[in-house]
Amino acid sequence: MKYNKSLVWFRRDLRAFDQAALHHALISSNAVHCCFIFDRDILDGLPAADRRVAFIHACLQELDAELRALGGQLIVRHARAADAVPQLAAELGVDAVFVNGDYEPQAIARDAAVAAALAQAGIAFESHKDQVIFEKHEVLTLAGQTFSVFTPYKNAWLKRMAAEPMCVAPWPVEPHARRLAPPMPGSALPSLKQIGFGPSAGVLPGIPAGMSGAATLFEDFLGRMPDYRHARDYPAVKGPSYLSLHLRFGTVSVRHLVRTVNELAARGAGGEGAPVWLSELIWREFYAMILFHHPRVVDHAFKPAYDAIRWEAGPKAEADFAAWCEGRTGYPLVDAAMAQLNQSGYMHNRLRMVTACFLVKDLGIDWRWGERYFALHLNDYDLASNNGGWQWAASTGCDAQPYFRIFNPVTQSEKFDAAGRFIRRYLPRLDALAEREIHAPWTVPPMLLEHKKIRLGMDYPEPIVAHDEARKRTLERYAVVKAAA
Repeated sequence: MKYNKSLVWFRRDLRAFDQAALHHALISSNAVHCCFIFDRDILDGLPAADRRVAFIHACLQELDAELRALGGQLIVRHARAADAVPQLAAELGVDAVFVNGDYEPQAIARDAAVAAALAQAGIAFESHKDQVIFEKHEVLTLAGQTFSVFTPYKNAWLKRMAAEPMCVAPWPVEPHARRLAPPMPGSALPSLKQIGFGPSAGVLPGIPAGMSGAATLFEDFLGRMPDYRHARDYPAVKGPSYLSLHLRFGTVSVRHLVRTVNELAARGAGGEGAPVWLSELIWREFYAMILFHHPRVVDHAFKPAYDAIRWEAGPKAEADFAAWCEGRTGYPLVDAAMAQLNQSGYMHNRLRMVTACFLVKDLGIDWRWGERYFALHLNDYDLASNNGGWQWAASTGCDAQPYFRIFNPVTQSEKFDAAGRFIRRYLPRLDALAEREIHAPWTVPPMLLEHKKIRLGMDYPEPIVAHDEARKRTLERYAVVKAAA
């Protein structure tokens, strides 16, 4: 054994199977402790009813139970992780701390601080790859540069996977579980109340927590995967896998997901949907590596010239932003999407694009405002994917849609929610409108609206902006980019 005792610090990897850091700790140590830190550097700025903290807590309950079934336990602390991990390592007398790598700037800085503190105490810090198939410098151009366009990155990613099939092999835990350190007397998972959060039961309908929840969702999706290519675009249809939250917190193994897709393809199963879904997993890694190599994108446009754009500001912009946040824009699909987000913490991927494009290109508001709002409300919030998606919509990012391609919220509604099923679910006050009317209520004759007991401006707002006029202003706004080119 390389180490006598080790500590595995769980973060975005809340599972006790196919877990790289846990596997490597177990095969190189006589005894392995496990911990999770409710990091106050992250949690102190969140509202007391944050759904994500409740989800994490539920996942930890299952993880602790699974570790105990294997002979170990999960030690949980509520503190600054940068302080708590070195302190716990010293208390336990471990020789090494094992983690799975994180690619966000703050996480990298945190890990560097922890590693430095551990080094002073003579404790090793080992980081392993777990949340992605390929990381850092593993997928590069022929010139050895990082990719900034998705399709070439995807092609290189697929080529490397084909050449290295072991990249999706699991990191087994159970065969080595006898080296888990036994539970310490009196240790228990703190309650949500003890860490300053209230109960949020029932706020994630249809999204079960923990490893078992992820397994249930994936099993359900496998039967729908062949239709994914088409079904994923329609918010009223059960098209997505709904695994993004589990990928975010690592209750599912991305290696298992990719391995399953490969096995389906090898059997000629999975239909057209399987490769499209695999592409979505590759997009996730693409954005993670963009953030890793270009951390400036957190606050700046990936394309520097786009930082010269002058966004709307002042009371009018603030009022428009509030209307967007609260689902009062007068465009039903946009408002229904924002209602879905505000009520559940989830938003359909197609609608993330529609709402983002509306904020940036119809209202002329800085994409960073919307990115921050999503960061606060999305259950599956991931800095890299959220930033990448918003910069895509704003045309400021890598491989983004051209600035002159501007979604029309009405035609998007007519195309992807033709019968208005999604709109009716989240805006029931518009239920009386016919299919052809519900996408643009302001075009319905006033007498007909009155007959249906719908009063624009009272029961439902009038549009806060005219799309055609907004499009012209957007093209003028982005002219500074065209001039720079």
